[in-house]
Amino acid sequence: MLSNQEIAEILFNIADILEIQGVKFKPQAYRKAGRQIESISKHLREIYKKDGLKGLDNIPGVGKNISLKIEELLKTGKLKYFTKIKKQLPKGIYKLMDIPGIGPKKVAKLYKELKIKNTTDLKKAIKKHKIAQLKGFGEKTEQEILEGLKLRTKRQQRILLGEAYPIAYNISQELLKLKFIERVNIVGSVGRMKETIGDIDILCISKKPKQVMNAFASLGKKILMKGKTKSSIIIEDNIQVDLRVLPKKQYGSSLQYFMGSKEHGVRVRQIAMKKDYKLSEYGLFTRKGKLIESKDEKKIYNKLGLQWVPYELRENTGEIETAMKNKLPKLIKYNDIKADLHMHSNYSDGRNTIKEMAEYCKNLTYGYCAIADHSQSLKISRGLEPKRLLKQIKEITKLNKSFSKFKIFKNCEVDIKGDGSLDYKNNILSKLDLVTTSIHSGFKKDNTPRLLKAMDNRYTKVIGHPTGRLIYTRNPYQLNIEKVFEKARDNDIWIEINAHPHRLDIKDVYIKKAVEMKVKMVISTDAHNVYGLDNMMYGIAQARRGWASKKDIVNTLSLRKFEKLL
Repeated sequence: MLSNQEIAEILFNIADILEIQGVKFKPQAYRKAGRQIESISKHLREIYKKDGLKGLDNIPGVGKNISLKIEELLKTGKLKYFTKIKKQLPKGIYKLMDIPGIGPKKVAKLYKELKIKNTTDLKKAIKKHKIAQLKGFGEKTEQEILEGLKLRTKRQQRILLGEAYPIAYNISQELLKLKFIERVNIVGSVGRMKETIGDIDILCISKKPKQVMNAFASLGKKILMKGKTKSSIIIEDNIQVDLRVLPKKQYGSSLQYFMGSKEHGVRVRQIAMKKDYKLSEYGLFTRKGKLIESKDEKKIYNKLGLQWVPYELRENTGEIETAMKNKLPKLIKYNDIKADLHMHSNYSDGRNTIKEMAEYCKNLTYGYCAIADHSQSLKISRGLEPKRLLKQIKEITKLNKSFSKFKIFKNCEVDIKGDGSLDYKNNILSKLDLVTTSIHSGFKKDNTPRLLKAMDNRYTKVIGHPTGRLIYTRNPYQLNIEKVFEKARDNDIWIEINAHPHRLDIKDVYIKKAVEMKVKMVISTDAHNVYGLDNMMYGIAQARRGWASKKDIVNTLSLRKFEKLL
């Protein structure tokens, strides 16, 4: 069964092929549908199973023509239309458009003038510097394409957490339905909520491993290995999933062994050796082989003189030394968030109304939210000119009167111009409750001065997706992060942890630095539809990996305390 991401990729490929062929309007429709589908947390097959074709039609940005194609993909795993138009181009050429820095127009020119049909041809042309000599390209573009090739290679080796976690979670839930399975844990890099994943590892407790192996094997499209207590399968997106079945008495030591990074495990075992113990996945033993503990991993850490280490911190980045002193922070919890402060409505490039976004937030048990549509300069995202922003402000004021114990705050994602000035004048900004400022262009230069100037504006309250990165698609722009954090602290500006799985901006190491520098942060989803609001968990995970506590994150405050803070 195809995943949402695989279906979205097919739609993106169709859009690219149509654009190379010079077809108008249709490419935009396919891209819009693709963007919506990849941001939906609920699997399309679940939507289709519940509401059929009508359910697909109701997805914002998906019209009847495209919903029929999605239906075909869900039923057959293939799309005749896609197969047909692929044949109209040389085999492999559409994959060139998957490389950051190359769009359909560039692909068309590369094919027409240099006969480049695939990545092999492209690499040869770069090696011979043919692209640099091509009119409209030059050395800089050639270097950008080479960098894009490197990013694409990394992306092929690992996948995003936002793609891997739902798969791992669904498999764990299927296993828990089996009466003979007592407990299931997602471990490894997914268990630690790393931003990118190699494969998926799962542990479970059962007295009937044979039955577990049979049930697990049935979930894959290919069985790599099937043993008595361990099996490996390949599922959608060609992701490898490994399952180990363990007895209850050995579960704690195995959880400790398989959850942490390799480096974390080595450090813990070194500590065990210094205390004259032996530690393995089978348990903590004396040198003579007497079992000390294997059932409870918390007791294993304690026996070694360590505070129990939360899963997200097990990367050997200082957590061991801190655990020795019993000074690990009390990390923010997944249910601590009280609001989402960065989301888009259909006023700009969002797909749902303000009311729909707010009601979804309320159903998530939030006490408030903030609409932050794009400002006027971002034309491609239907940015709001002052007149439409003022209209939105009036609508939010009216909607707030209809809500009980919930409030929508008036925010705006205001574009930071090239010179560091903001996209609206202060007389407009003053009408907002808070202002999120973001960079959406000029990624190839040092943006530190630009960002610092924007932070000098007294209305700037939040810095949105501060480094501009898109994982495996666009590298972060050059930035002196410490200078930005210093300014944020001094000017009482909040740094955003953008929870969108393609961004997770800022990185966990920067979050840790922000915590150390006593910089306040917010976790927001940057959602463009109601489904995107479910991505909050990835932002919380990123904050936990950055050693953030509840006190470090502003939108853990209640509505009353948040209003007082503003």
